[in-house]
Amino acid sequence: MESMLNKLKSTVTKVTADVTSAVMGNPVTREFEVGRHIASGGPGLCWRIYNGTKKSTKQEVAVFVFDKKMIDKYQKFDKDQMTDSLKRGVQQLTRLRHPRLLTVQHPLEESRDCLAFCTEPVFASLSNVLGQWDNLPSPVPNDIKEYKLFDVETKYGLLQISEGLSFLHSGVKMVHGNLCPENIILNKSGAWKIMGFDFSISSTNPSDTEPKYTCKEWEPNLPSLCLPNPEYLAPEYILSVSCDSASDMYSLGVVMHAVFNEGKPVFQVKKHDIFKSFSKQLDQLTSMSPALLNKIPEEVREHVKMLLSVTPTVRPDADQMTKIPFFDDVGAVTLQYFDSLFQRDNLQKSQFYKGLPKVLPQLPKRVVVHRILPALTSEFVNPDMVPFVLPNVLLIAEECTKEEYIRLILPDLTPVFKQQEPVQILLIFLQKMDLLLTKTPAEDIKNSVLPMVYRALEAPSIQIQELCLNIIPTFANLIDYPSMKNSLIPRVKSACLQTSSLAVRVNSLVCLGKILEYLDKWFVIDEILPFLHQIPSREPAVLMGILGIYKCTFSHKKLGIPKEHLATKSLPHLVSLCIDNNLNLNQFNSFMVVIRDMLSRMETEHKTKLEQLHIMQEQQRSINIANPGNQLEETKSPPSSGNQIDKIFGSTGVNGKENGSATTASQPNRMSLTLEEKQRLAKEQEQAAKLRNQQPLAPQAVKPATTTNSQTKDLTSILLNNMTSLNSLSLANTARPAPVQGTTISAFPSSSPMAGSMGASVSNGFNPTMGFQTGGMGMGMRPAGPSLYGGMAATTSTPNFGALAQNQGHTEQTNKAPNMSALDNLFTSNKPKVTLNQMGPMATPGTNTPWLSQFGSGQSTQTQLQGAPVGMGGVPSGFGMQANPFFSPQNFSQPATAPSMNQSGIKHSASVNNDLKDLFG
Repeated sequence: MESMLNKLKSTVTKVTADVTSAVMGNPVTREFEVGRHIASGGPGLCWRIYNGTKKSTKQEVAVFVFDKKMIDKYQKFDKDQMTDSLKRGVQQLTRLRHPRLLTVQHPLEESRDCLAFCTEPVFASLSNVLGQWDNLPSPVPNDIKEYKLFDVETKYGLLQISEGLSFLHSGVKMVHGNLCPENIILNKSGAWKIMGFDFSISSTNPSDTEPKYTCKEWEPNLPSLCLPNPEYLAPEYILSVSCDSASDMYSLGVVMHAVFNEGKPVFQVKKHDIFKSFSKQLDQLTSMSPALLNKIPEEVREHVKMLLSVTPTVRPDADQMTKIPFFDDVGAVTLQYFDSLFQRDNLQKSQFYKGLPKVLPQLPKRVVVHRILPALTSEFVNPDMVPFVLPNVLLIAEECTKEEYIRLILPDLTPVFKQQEPVQILLIFLQKMDLLLTKTPAEDIKNSVLPMVYRALEAPSIQIQELCLNIIPTFANLIDYPSMKNSLIPRVKSACLQTSSLAVRVNSLVCLGKILEYLDKWFVIDEILPFLHQIPSREPAVLMGILGIYKCTFSHKKLGIPKEHLATKSLPHLVSLCIDNNLNLNQFNSFMVVIRDMLSRMETEHKTKLEQLHIMQEQQRSINIANPGNQLEETKSPPSSGNQIDKIFGSTGVNGKENGSATTASQPNRMSLTLEEKQRLAKEQEQAAKLRNQQPLAPQAVKPATTTNSQTKDLTSILLNNMTSLNSLSLANTARPAPVQGTTISAFPSSSPMAGSMGASVSNGFNPTMGFQTGGMGMGMRPAGPSLYGGMAATTSTPNFGALAQNQGHTEQTNKAPNMSALDNLFTSNKPKVTLNQMGPMATPGTNTPWLSQFGSGQSTQTQLQGAPVGMGGVPSGFGMQANPFFSPQNFSQPATAPSMNQSGIKHSASVNNDLKDLFG
């Protein structure tokens, strides 16, 4: 590994040293940074080609450098001749300007050590591509070593050279004089360019129609750099010392032969005996063998044979060569059209760009990326052309790798993302959004791509909004969640609420329904479902869209709707929508199916919860009955809330997951309860234990109660006469006799004057008729506990017995001191005292007792009243019950068990799927 690093270091050092020594001191380095040695070209491949950049503009260039050390072995005269020849060629190239000639960016500069000039970016010379690697860096760059010409590149390259010769012969009246692969340069886009005008010959009479060219005699003693390449020279140049434009056409024929024969010319020339070689060559050309051209494509073979003719007049001219059928290739014509785009108007360009997607798949990727793509992106400066160019650019982007896309395409696309006119630009981007989100880096997506989507949602055009809403679900999985939550969803909701278009509103709902799966449950419950209440319109399509969102949320395994939300928000909303007069029968049935499913699930979940609570209450009651001796100790030192919860639920966690086997065996169907519910139940259990465990100071053996109906009546009468004094009594601190089961206890004597003023009498099903005064009570009430009124929390206020006592003014005087003798007789020490647990009726195991649910957190007075013994019908007996005007006979009767819904009996409407398909595709 170390040796490889040392080798790499030495190579880099050597290259850097070569560049520094060759260019140092040359004026060209003042304006340009010289980079890596990439290729070679020119006569004898004497010019080293480096990549470079202009310091002021960072524009990419190619720097051609001729190191004078290469000719140190020659005499000064030869050195000067070679230097002059190279200078003349560069100066001539600098004066000429044509798309088929190499473009000079900076003229020739000379220093003591080198000659240098700058041109457009260059890849290599044609000679390098064909396998001539002289004067190349070592090792040879892989991009040159592995470069293979495609047919379309070869055809169009030869066409470009023909066009360049046509310009020289017809426009400038000049003969190149040394056309060969060394003087043909491939620029970075792959275009073939002509250079090497060292031996060019201008016409002596440029104004005449028939130009005349003066040719120099071949001097074999001159250095090779002072002579053209003899293997590509026409025979007349050597044998008759004459030349004209036809001589360049012969050179073109040899170049075509070399391109199709791995860089080999038609004949090998011996330079030391060039006249003999050319004489032999002349004989061979006169009787040309068919095998000589067998590698040349058949459609151009005859033309090459004519170009290699000994007679100059037989050779076709450059203009004729540009029109041969061989160059009528789709790819070649396409590339030729791109090169002439600057001559076309917008209408012609638009027609060409419309048909281009059909041609691009037929072209090699290298040609498309390096030749066509730059021409397309250059049109982005013309807004009117962007809608025609952009589809082609995105089509090329699909075939590029992510790295190529970021390097070659994205920099030109970024300004286009911000263009809002014409609107077609936005539509095209939206249709290719998956491509953009897949290949664009995250930072550019956040800064350029998503803002374009947001602008589309806020666009004034309804068509753009519709298209955007339809396309968003197709790439929603590619959008990061924060952008989805904080930017995209709010804009979709805003578009739905603010639009006046029904189509936009419906598409907004459909879009939300399709991207629900990419959102989390609580965001949907907190943001999406409440938003549905804000939608103002009630068209059937809108209502079905709302229903679709509810159904998707309800049925999706990742989402779901809690039963509390179902009961308080979702179901009321859906029920109100389902009776809209605009809905037809199928749509109404779709609503009802969803509503029934929601009701069924809500019933199942809540019923299961209540069953679990009932089981836990029964288990706690059984524990208390089995261990009565431990109740007082538990009352004195109540456990903490956490321990109480653990005692009730065993080792079951808050989420309902079992940590022990004993609890699992006794409570197999327990579902998860919230921590708040468990704490509330623990508190109720604690209060119930306290009230049960209150014992008299001197407990005695319990004797059967023999209280008669007459004693109760006497007691009731006395209490009615002294109702005012009862306001100061504490019901919880006074032990009361338990009612004897089966004995009828009258609330008020039937002979009392109150009976006539109470209105209709009411029976509770167990006790005799009880009368309630309709006025004068003045008591407020709310339900006493969760089990008494179906799970609704409530509290009973202390009744105002004074008001009731004042109504007895006709029978007793209210200003007398209260007579409590009856109470003293009833609760004297010789009367047996019973505990509060013994006063209440024993519930049989397995029955649903509301005992524990009677004790809720409330005020101290309310707790004392609720702690009264439970009488028949599951309600508190005593004055609190009789004085409450909101009790009705229905409260005292056993409610009938509500029949459970038969889920299998629900008929699912077949139109549900059809409607949802219409909405959600």
